[in-house]
Amino acid sequence: MPTTPSPSSSPATTQQQLEFLQGQLRQNQALAALGALTGTATHEFNNVLMTIINYAKLGLRNEDTASRTKALTKILEASERAAKITGTILAQARNRSDSLEPTNLVDIVESSLVLLEREMRKYRIAVETDFADNAPRAQASGNQIQRVLLNLLINARQAMPEGGTVLVRIAPGGEGRCVELTVRDSGTGIPADKLPKIFEPFFTTKSGPDDSGKGGTGLGLAACKEIIDRHGGRIRVESTVGVGTAFIIRLPIAGDQQAAA
Repeated sequence: MPTTPSPSSSPATTQQQLEFLQGQLRQNQALAALGALTGTATHEFNNVLMTIINYAKLGLRNEDTASRTKALTKILEASERAAKITGTILAQARNRSDSLEPTNLVDIVESSLVLLEREMRKYRIAVETDFADNAPRAQASGNQIQRVLLNLLINARQAMPEGGTVLVRIAPGGEGRCVELTVRDSGTGIPADKLPKIFEPFFTTKSGPDDSGKGGTGLGLAACKEIIDRHGGRIRVESTVGVGTAFIIRLPIAGDQQAAA
């Protein structure tokens, strides 16, 4: 007597299961990225808190106006920095939406650099930015793009164990049809034979976490590429051993700007 395949083995059900697992993987990646981001922010916040405590003690020890003014100024600056750090984390935690909307990439870069400022300084990394005045807004999920950016920035820092320079550039691309985000480092570079595999799942050029305990931000380059692909964008890499590496991301510009173009 012929048997009928069970629903669990039908192609449609298998595809549904695959899509479900892919969705779960994306959620886990997002949570891992948020966890890594929170760990970085906690470290940064502790540094800010120590600055506030030390200058508060200085103000209490010294009664002269100049010393107290200096202490209060430093406390105010540190408090404003703490507000930026917590604001970035709260925005990530509250907004889990994958919806694409007009996004200012400059804001994404600046908030990311706030989180990594002390880490970059600790490892003697100079960060330079180049934001074109006419750079359009991207049609993007700000949270997802920030995860990709943080991953690329930390990877760049790890590629420069003796220090170096990272350049983050935002400019129009594709003859005005997209916005281009570039992260370029002056690090060790990636060998030519490994470049074709750089976006493959589970492929890595690292032997493990560095002395800071970090790999990336919970996103491998394959996951970064998946995020950019879902945006309808492109990511590519250029690298020369001993010279450095650049990741170039192209994202669609926001719909209202496309209409005006």
